[in-house]
Amino acid sequence: MHPRLSVNHACFRNTGVEEFIGLCRSIGARHVVLPGPHLLDDGPDSAIKALGSDGPTVEAIYHRFAIFPDLEADEGQAIEGLLGLIDIPSKLRAKSIDLVTGGRGRLDWERAVERFSELLAPAVASASALGITLVTESVGALYADNHIAHTLTDTVDIAERAGIGVCIDLFSCWTEGHLPELFRRAMPRCGLVQVSDYVLGDRSVPARAVPGDGAVPLEPIIGDLLEAGYTGVFDIELLGPRIDAEGPLSAETSGGRTSGGDPDPIGSVPRRILATESMTMIDPTVSTVAS
Repeated sequence: MHPRLSVNHACFRNTGVEEFIGLCRSIGARHVVLPGPHLLDDGPDSAIKALGSDGPTVEAIYHRFAIFPDLEADEGQAIEGLLGLIDIPSKLRAKSIDLVTGGRGRLDWERAVERFSELLAPAVASASALGITLVTESVGALYADNHIAHTLTDTVDIAERAGIGVCIDLFSCWTEGHLPELFRRAMPRCGLVQVSDYVLGDRSVPARAVPGDGAVPLEPIIGDLLEAGYTGVFDIELLGPRIDAEGPLSAETSGGRTSGGDPDPIGSVPRRILATESMTMIDPTVSTVAS
């Protein structure tokens, strides 16, 4: 697989962290994004053991901030949960924590951003002291109960106000205008780029598709990101009915079976895209080898 691709645990959301890392290593993944809830519940020891000394590298840990109850009604639960996670990235040699902000409750957008920044401030200082970057991303408006940034423009604005970084999720921003300019604005704070596709007319939730299967003009968009100065990893974040439905069929037709004849536990979608030729646009001089 391409050395600048990352595997997001969302692709294997029913898999434990230790098993997920093992699967990623078996398909040649050099970078991963891990789930904060699993690490908080189970602790980091099994993940540390699974990562070993040779990786893969943990690019980020995702975490839900003011989810229970929300930004308006929070009484300390959000920062308590995040501070409980804050020292785990350094133990895993992770680079960042990717935050879902939490819903706004009855607050308007401006006040919700202020509230998020206020609640997050102690963790910004703690993360900085540990060499960890906090980032946030844009999420579709259907998830307004969990997040307040629904465009890349708003995401960058929130990050600038809160003093944190940005994760550019192409699935959530590919339809926005003036993307090259937005990428240039975001780049000083950009810690991660997430990639997936969308098939026009798909009304499922979430409606992510394998890169190359849909209408997102990934090649020019990734070109714009590289031109803006992005030098990091491209994280493949796939989930939803289309991905679930494709797995078994593609596993059958792509030789995705173990030597014993059992279905491949990795699943076909990650196998297909993590060695995908379509992602050589990142750097066409780097060869990708299918596992």
